[in-house]
Amino acid sequence: MEITKRTLAEAWRRKAAEHPLLQDVGLPPVALSDDELDEWTERAAEASDGGLCLLLDADGTVRGQHGPYREVFATRDLEQVLYLIAEAAMRGRGDSLEEVAEALERIDPVWGRRFRGGGLEDTGTVAACGRDPLEGLAWIAESWREQDPYTTLAFFRAAPGSSVDAERLALLYGADPAQVAAGTRLKDLRAVDGGRAHWDRQWESCCFGQAGGWTFLLHHDTPPGSFADKEAYEALGIKESVWLTATSAKAIYTFDYIRDGRRVDDGWGALELIWYEHGRAPYLRGGELDFLNRAVRRAELDHPELTSTFDLYFHALEESLGLRLPRRDFAEGEVRAAYWAGRQG
Repeated sequence: MEITKRTLAEAWRRKAAEHPLLQDVGLPPVALSDDELDEWTERAAEASDGGLCLLLDADGTVRGQHGPYREVFATRDLEQVLYLIAEAAMRGRGDSLEEVAEALERIDPVWGRRFRGGGLEDTGTVAACGRDPLEGLAWIAESWREQDPYTTLAFFRAAPGSSVDAERLALLYGADPAQVAAGTRLKDLRAVDGGRAHWDRQWESCCFGQAGGWTFLLHHDTPPGSFADKEAYEALGIKESVWLTATSAKAIYTFDYIRDGRRVDDGWGALELIWYEHGRAPYLRGGELDFLNRAVRRAELDHPELTSTFDLYFHALEESLGLRLPRRDFAEGEVRAAYWAGRQG
């Protein structure tokens, strides 16, 4: 059935009448044009309530937006629209996420499971994480916000059954061949001049290795002339790459996911991490990155002790994509490292 403004209003009225928790929840503003939507979202921004506003397209697609920013969902499924209205309403009451989940569960058990799963479908019971999130990728989240140990955390993965050679990748980026061949470790760079030399020159270095099925390369500036051998780079067999970049002086933290040569981003372009809020999906619901929305929600519910959205986000990256960094190797200086070639002082 095609959604119209009338069918949407009637469906919400019937749904709201079914349960006391919804009886005081009105249908969000429904715009029929972009200009009208802009007016509603501006009012929501002025009211500082982040209220949900809806845009109804001529083809029956309902688009949701919180404030004058990015679209948060687009669907032609009426039941999904009703759920998303209820989810926004329960979140708007300021309760904890567990309380939001319980409220939605009282309204409809399917809705409760859906909220806990983080997606738009009922995926059934989701097993709890059951482990310390800071032992995975998230251990690096807080220091990374200050560009420590490196500005860029890059991860590369080949097709199943293959791996990206870490040494060849580092060399193509510009790592010093002699240090790569010698198996130089981070502790070796730090051992010179009591560590003072590396402190002065760490912006000219990189660390590399493999963990969790990914090859990682951490660095600050990329030296000129990297990737000069395009055929050698293509021969690495890279099918996926993830880039996390921190510019702490400007409080800009970006995420890029490249798969089969194209950016996975629902057409949003550069994706910043700083605007993610607890309990609100960072990416388009049902979109290409919805797997990460689900992982973020699970991280929030499984680990309420984590108050940093960066910790939660990094844990979600580990759970959804398998990204990892060897904490002990970094702590003990055992991770492979090198300076960029031609910058040996």
